[in-house]
Amino acid sequence: MTREAWAEPIETLAPRLRSGKLTPTALTRACLERIERLDGTLNSFICLAPDALAQARTAEREIAAGKWRGPLHGVPIAIKDNTTTADMPTTAGSTAPGLSFPLRDAAATTRLRKAGAVLIGKTRTHEFAWGNVTPPVRNPWDTQRVPSGSSGGSGAAVAAGLCIAAMGSDTGGSIRMPASVCGTVGLKATFGRISRDGVVPHSWSLDHAGPLTRTVADAAHLLNVLAGYDPADPACQDQPVPDYTQALGKPIRGLRLGVCRNHFFERNHPDVEDAVERAIDDFASQGARVHEFEIPMLEYGLGAIFAIELASSTAYHDVSLRAGRTPHFQPDVRTLVEIGRFVTAADYLKAEQYRTVLMQAFRDVFAKVDVIVTPTMPIPAWKIGATTMDVGGREESVLAASWRFTYPFNLAGLPAISVPCGFTREHLPIGLQLAARPFDEMTLLRAAHAYERTHEWSERLPPL
Repeated sequence: MTREAWAEPIETLAPRLRSGKLTPTALTRACLERIERLDGTLNSFICLAPDALAQARTAEREIAAGKWRGPLHGVPIAIKDNTTTADMPTTAGSTAPGLSFPLRDAAATTRLRKAGAVLIGKTRTHEFAWGNVTPPVRNPWDTQRVPSGSSGGSGAAVAAGLCIAAMGSDTGGSIRMPASVCGTVGLKATFGRISRDGVVPHSWSLDHAGPLTRTVADAAHLLNVLAGYDPADPACQDQPVPDYTQALGKPIRGLRLGVCRNHFFERNHPDVEDAVERAIDDFASQGARVHEFEIPMLEYGLGAIFAIELASSTAYHDVSLRAGRTPHFQPDVRTLVEIGRFVTAADYLKAEQYRTVLMQAFRDVFAKVDVIVTPTMPIPAWKIGATTMDVGGREESVLAASWRFTYPFNLAGLPAISVPCGFTREHLPIGLQLAARPFDEMTLLRAAHAYERTHEWSERLPPL
């Protein structure tokens, strides 16, 4: 069956665009028409680029003249609204008065433009990239449910085919969580691999930028463009950048697959647990060697990341606190920003000490395994307005549950990816999370692609 262009991944679109069998203008118009038809319900975009079709026509002329810039040339990609752009305003999801962000391209925006991408618009974020629901965005698999957050606009837009890929940011899971519940791929590379210059800060030592895509191969194509040293981001590392697409299609026989049985498998929605256990069996059937282990100290991680995140965010918003702007923040964000004042120096230092010990624990694990596999989230998408959910037979806060499996890899700065691994009995997507050693995105993508190519989860589309 021939798929509509908006439903195709970059890996199949790029050859068609390069050959002229499909034009950037036709592809961009298809996405814009789909946005016009569906986004009144989904609310994934906060604004569209006024020159999206002009960008597409420029790409079309360049390709026709033989000036091919690579696989992203002429591909419509969205930018999360906490990442600055020269041609579209940035709000970071806030309507508070007195805030302004520069009209300039962030590092990621610049790299995407140089690669020839058509930057089609800005996707909604939970205010200041804080929360896990991204109002008013709705999940395309069930519009009565959340797309998670804070990159919920990007997750919903990619899943619904409103753009081919989108940028997100991830402080405690904000790329991988929307990817999980929206049925897309979400990649958080190693801390320092992708420049965050131009991304509105949330927590300086936890923030990551990265893509949400339809397939693992598409994530590799985006990472090829986004990765690399940038002196404008003090955390950015000057590390070699390989061609990540070379990791695709490689066998995983002999790959050491780590399964952490505490924390990640102690309390999950039964459909999530079943899907991830089947995925582990799938890896083993391809020749991966499964090693089970435990990291007991993971049970203390939530307190550590909250202390670091709250203190960092409150420090960033200190000007707004002193100017009296925080009453205009959304209630959940206002609460979090204001309680950060009560994190003491001792609390913060203890959290950083915990982080150091956790990083060593992961180093010890990676001496024995190549990739760690976990559920991305213990739960599927929840109903809009719900604050609790039954998780493994116990009522639990969706806020606490939603990022329980993602934040450890922010604390440790490890590369992690979420890929679709099935659906619940209510036809809601389930995410599988893989993590690897620092700057070993090649192994991460190799393993993720090995799983993806034996299933058709990424080919399914929401019933819009």
